[in-house]
Amino acid sequence: MLKTLEAIIRDRKLNPAEGSYTNRLFDEGRGKIAQKVGEEAVETIVAALEQGRQEQVSELADLFYHLLVLMAQLDVSVQDVELELQQRHQPRG
Repeated sequence: MLKTLEAIIRDRKLNPAEGSYTNRLFDEGRGKIAQKVGEEAVETIVAALEQGRQEQVSELADLFYHLLVLMAQLDVSVQDVELELQQRHQPRG
């Protein structure tokens, strides 16, 4: 689902849709998108410490979404991140 959502977000960036929350974020720019990632990270932490599983899952989903929007803004793909993680976990020889 992350790659599907990534594709939807990237399509919104290239083909804006009227009334789209994603497009509103892109219109507001990198700073606003980064701010939203920070807000969602804090809400995820609060949910992890004080709320139930459903709220935790919901906040984590919001965080993933906003991270994907930021990644699209920065032209970083899920594949880029996957490759970085793979490189970090290669056996050292």
